[in-house]
Amino acid sequence: MTRRTTRRDFLKTSAAASAAAAFWISDAPVLAQRTTPMQKLNFACIGVGGKGGSDTDHVASFGNIVGLCDVDEKNLKRKALRYKDAKTFSDYREMLDALGDKIDAITCSTPDHSHAPACVRAIRMGKHVYCQKPLTWSAWEARRMRELAAEHGVCTQMGNQGTTLSKLREAVEIIKTGGLGEVREVHVWTNRPIWPQGIGRPTQSMPVPPTLHWNLFLGPAPERPYANVYHPFKWRGWIDFGTGALGDMACHTANMPVMALDLFDPEWVEAQFDEKDSPGFLQGETYPKWSIIKFHFPARGNFPACDLIWYDGGKKVDQKLLYGEKRTNSGCLVIGSKGSLYSPSDYGKDYVLLPKDRFKDYKPPKPFLPRASEEGDRGQKREWIEAIQAGDPSHAMANFSYAGRLTETILLGNLALHARKRIQWNAAECRASNAPEVEKYLRRPYRKGFEVT
Repeated sequence: MTRRTTRRDFLKTSAAASAAAAFWISDAPVLAQRTTPMQKLNFACIGVGGKGGSDTDHVASFGNIVGLCDVDEKNLKRKALRYKDAKTFSDYREMLDALGDKIDAITCSTPDHSHAPACVRAIRMGKHVYCQKPLTWSAWEARRMRELAAEHGVCTQMGNQGTTLSKLREAVEIIKTGGLGEVREVHVWTNRPIWPQGIGRPTQSMPVPPTLHWNLFLGPAPERPYANVYHPFKWRGWIDFGTGALGDMACHTANMPVMALDLFDPEWVEAQFDEKDSPGFLQGETYPKWSIIKFHFPARGNFPACDLIWYDGGKKVDQKLLYGEKRTNSGCLVIGSKGSLYSPSDYGKDYVLLPKDRFKDYKPPKPFLPRASEEGDRGQKREWIEAIQAGDPSHAMANFSYAGRLTETILLGNLALHARKRIQWNAAECRASNAPEVEKYLRRPYRKGFEVT
């Protein structure tokens, strides 16, 4: 019997014992801490600089770090000083192949374009996966990740940590139970981008830094010369690598209304931006400096048709809709027939019902969503690990079954930007039925060795 079989069999057969050891706090199961080495999960971490640094440290508090991977050796060496027993790699493919059965789960905290190639490979190996937001670079990749996670029965979680917040879940309950009446309009805005967008490709190449594996950074993206405008953070604005302001923040700031209103599979999406202000976008290099994107959703179950309007690059919701409340740089406003719910932050940590005098005696419904045993970024990992221990993928609220649909919906906004016209979305076929020219932004021509299948 292989070590992998032993570990996976143990995790499955111990689910009943874990459930029996659970107790409830705020309607959420908290699983008893395991103590024996056999019961600890082994993690391999892909991308360990920046956000990947904290992701690695968070999961390390729940188990063992056996593998570290980063395309930048500076990040890798820095993290290896803390986790001296972990094997180090520059190529996640080599790490997964080399450590194989020693790995129970992975974290993926790379630039957006490498999420799907890395995570799909791990899922096909039967590994549980925690992946940073947005889940993928394209809407089709998000769907594929969702399908494969379900097919292989692994426990998953996307890194939109606001999902763990009790106030966000309470806001979802208010909207779902009709506290705002019929909702036909949602506004979401952000302070992003905080990196260059709208610019073109550098005209001169530069020497690749000796610590950076540029070919591995490119991963599935087309080859291009190195320049210091891509790594380590500014990649978010570049079309080949990132998903712009929309991809960076909408899985946070639009999370609550999407969850509350089942805002999936829009009928159409259209986008505005200034072509004169963003020549780099017209060249296919970077996202526009600003955009306003409208998603139109048909009636869904008990919900009427609804529009979600996204704003970035300094554009914001009309102040008049906030009943005198201060308009923050990032936020979300859900407008219903009985009133509005305003969340004045990216993560949904709080909300106010408007107009206040109309809701002065309002009491939220009895909670029906479970509450996380720990809120925030580390709590997002904890909920995922509880899911693994319990053998229940649904325990993690931002599992790929939900997060895949959220990401797919959000990234259709970028598809509309590329089309430069209203796109009609065929959800059944995962295509823009009236814009075949944007197919390459759904199913890109992957470089050999980095395919998503």
